[in-house]
Amino acid sequence: MFSTVGFIKETILWKTIVVNIFGNILMFVPFGFLGIVFPKLNNFWLLILDFLFAIILIESLQYFTRLGVFDIDDVILNTAGVAIGFCIYQLFDKKFHSRRFF
Repeated sequence: MFSTVGFIKETILWKTIVVNIFGNILMFVPFGFLGIVFPKLNNFWLLILDFLFAIILIESLQYFTRLGVFDIDDVILNTAGVAIGFCIYQLFDKKFHSRRFF
């Protein structure tokens, strides 16, 4: 008799899980800085909604074209990366507000 926990323990490495989680987050942190190029996206909720629309569209295209898999964890982790990037951008923007070059 096989158990699910035993199957996962034997087939999925912790390194793979950690790389997947942190890779999906870190890869999308730069998108939080889109407010530099598009001032309209300096609003957190507008940025998140626009990004969610785009990432769900990309994940759906992967599903329907069978060139990938629609993973809800990708949507969640990628959005978390954008949110973290936006927070970092806001911190830098407030800290260096008087030193604007644009």
